Amino acid sequence: MDASALLLALPDPLLLITADGAAQLNPAAQATLTGGTPELSGQPDWAALFTPEVAAALRGPLEAALAGQTARASVVLRPGASVTLVTAAPATPGPDGAACALLHLRQTPEPLSTALDFMDGLGLGVAVQGRDTRILQVNASATRILGLSEAQLAGRDSMDPRWRAIHPDGLPFPGDTHPSQVALRTGQTVRDVPMGIYRPGSDDWRWLHVTALPHTPPGQDTPEQVTTVFADVTDRYRMEADLRGSEQRFRSLVEATTQIVWDAHPDGTFLPPQPGWEAFTGQSEASYSYAGWLNAVHPEDRARTTECWQRATLTRQPYLVEHRLRRADGTYVPMQARAVPVIDDGGQIREWVGTHTDMSDVREAQQALIDLNADLERRVQARTLDLANVTRFSTLLLTAAGEGIFGLDLRGVTTFANPAAARMLGYSVERMIGAPQHALVHHHHADGREYPLHDCPIHQTIQDGQTRRVEHDVMWHAQGHAVPVAYVVTPTHDEAGVVSGAVVMVQDTTERERAQAQLRDVIENLERSNQDLEQFAYIASHDLQEPLRTVGSYTELLVRRYQGQLDPRADQYLHYMQDAVIRMRSLIQDLLGFARVGRQETPLERTDLHALLRAAEQNVRATLEQGGGTLEWHAPHAVLGQPSLLLQLLTNLISNGLKFHAEDRAPRVQVHSELDGEFVHVTVQDNGIGIAPEYHTRVFDIFQRLHRRETFAGNGMGLAICRKIVEFHGGRIWLESTPGQGSTFHLTLPVAPTPQ
Repeated sequence: MDASALLLALPDPLLLITADGAAQLNPAAQATLTGGTPELSGQPDWAALFTPEVAAALRGPLEAALAGQTARASVVLRPGASVTLVTAAPATPGPDGAACALLHLRQTPEPLSTALDFMDGLGLGVAVQGRDTRILQVNASATRILGLSEAQLAGRDSMDPRWRAIHPDGLPFPGDTHPSQVALRTGQTVRDVPMGIYRPGSDDWRWLHVTALPHTPPGQDTPEQVTTVFADVTDRYRMEADLRGSEQRFRSLVEATTQIVWDAHPDGTFLPPQPGWEAFTGQSEASYSYAGWLNAVHPEDRARTTECWQRATLTRQPYLVEHRLRRADGTYVPMQARAVPVIDDGGQIREWVGTHTDMSDVREAQQALIDLNADLERRVQARTLDLANVTRFSTLLLTAAGEGIFGLDLRGVTTFANPAAARMLGYSVERMIGAPQHALVHHHHADGREYPLHDCPIHQTIQDGQTRRVEHDVMWHAQGHAVPVAYVVTPTHDEAGVVSGAVVMVQDTTERERAQAQLRDVIENLERSNQDLEQFAYIASHDLQEPLRTVGSYTELLVRRYQGQLDPRADQYLHYMQDAVIRMRSLIQDLLGFARVGRQETPLERTDLHALLRAAEQNVRATLEQGGGTLEWHAPHAVLGQPSLLLQLLTNLISNGLKFHAEDRAPRVQVHSELDGEFVHVTVQDNGIGIAPEYHTRVFDIFQRLHRRETFAGNGMGLAICRKIVEFHGGRIWLESTPGQGSTFHLTLPVAPTPQ
């Protein structure tokens, strides 16, 4: 049978290639390589039917077949296709006697793709490699684990230096020890070889467990392909490394502790020597070996202890239990026993390391901590309640406050505003919040001039953190008219003490200014009325003296000329007339003195109280000598006032104390002074007859008398003059008195400034 008939008869793709490179294709090869209708008339160059990479891989086997030897190669005809096994065999020479070769193409059965998908579902990477270990096909998990795409992996050698393959001890993998190399060389499966690789794409290291499965085609002695299966165990390696480090630290801690430290074999047997256990329990080596240590545990706790220990040794989990352990003196002590398994590099338990901790102090500390936490919880709840109350109160205060209150941040933007501020300025709270405060309500002066931001006291407080009070300013209503206001701007601070904004408390002063204007008018009217009254009193008193002098003169003439010449009743009438003239003259003099208080324009001066009292003593000297009274004082201070008026004030008060004395004791007056802020507080105390409480205020009114003139002389003007003098100096006067126990007059006078 000639080659053409053979090509047509076989179902597998076949190519007949002559020594000059011409190729004849059977229908199956035509469909596989060109996708067209099978035709044998055309004889294209065989290399043009394949990709350059595949043609290069087939060139060696083809040359061997033309030389009379059969050779094979595994190739991937196109990306994503399964592996194709190509067999190159010698063919019968053509009519001209030239050498020919048959290329037989056989694709890897589809179960390989299924197997790749299955492995991918398990998270295992799979790479199919040719005899030269170049990668022919990979699954999705392989690309994920190796950090390279399928295109990047295609044709890459297992020992590509970019992977930097290393052993767990950090030493590099020699090329001939790589699992795929070993499997291809020996034809034996190589299982679970740990390997570290560097992933260039993500710049990190991964740990793999690699298994290499060689594939030997039927009828051959050496493998043509190797399937490498690898699992990413990086997380497990890292966890085991952390665990080993943790166990080593724990063992060091156990060895350094003063607690009872013991160790046991992997099966849980308790073997000597255990020096810490012997010292605490007093057991000998023979008594605590194997399960004998359980005899030192309280009988009621042994069953639970045994159960926990058996569960720990079976599950290889840490052992933890609390029980009572007998001390060498026979006392049972509450203990906490804990142990951990020490795992070797092979994942096997090497030993158990455990401790027994005396829980007596711990229990006490725990109870103390419970009590402390309970107390802290109560305090936190109380504090939380206080904060809630403060917050609620603050909210109510902001809502109920009559003054407008709003807050600003560092930009001058309104962060909150209470309803009073919104009503005052005609905006809603929502409109004010988030708006620049200065541009919204503080942009112009009252006269319409623009208010620069840098001149604004509120903005200045935000800048320098200084509290400011402004008594007269305007803010602008939403309807466009100015609202007169007074405000206080206070800085706010954050936790670090840095200025974070400001709070402004604003008061609408419209009514206050209207009331102040009305008050100024009333004061002006009162002052004018008082001036008119004083002027009237002065003029009236002055004008009354002239007719009084005339009446007094003629009365004296009548007395001198006719006294004793008329009947006794006429003499009595003349005496009444003289007495009335004297009283009238005294009354007019007192009225003139009352009217003159404060009319002098003499400037106030520094006046020493001690000197004034010495002068007042001279004024009442006759009264003191006549009644056997005494005057004492301790007044080292100086006041600011008119000396003549102050002397009259002190003289009147001292005279009253001497005049209104009790019959059973000599009169005594004491004067004291003390500094009280910007004033000097003066007291004038007597031991006289006292004044009933209902008269404590009335005695300072003009013409007020509490006694008959026959008992105590006077016109009822003295204390009224005293009050007017004190008030003229900016002070006040008041009385404390109990009938029969004397009186104390209190008065305040401005302190004199210290001389420079």
